[in-house]
Amino acid sequence: MMRTQIQLPDDLYQRAKAFAAEREISLAEVTRRGLETFLARFPEPGGARKSWEPPVVRSCGIKVPLEKLKDFVRDDEESRHAERT
Repeated sequence: MMRTQIQLPDDLYQRAKAFAAEREISLAEVTRRGLETFLARFPEPGGARKSWEPPVVRSCGIKVPLEKLKDFVRDDEESRHAERT
């Protein structure tokens, strides 16, 4: 592990120290996690980018056609309305 020094504005330092204290971790750990998050968010320029793929929705085996889903919603709203009156 490399040891280094950084300069921080007083306000940022105080906020980071308070953040670390609230979570019972060191300022060094906050800094490491922050850098890891930042570097993951902004990958190296020119690096191979993966093509975007839509998320996979896991339905747990329950498949309802859209038309039926609309019916279920309408029926549910009607039953909730009936319960209130």
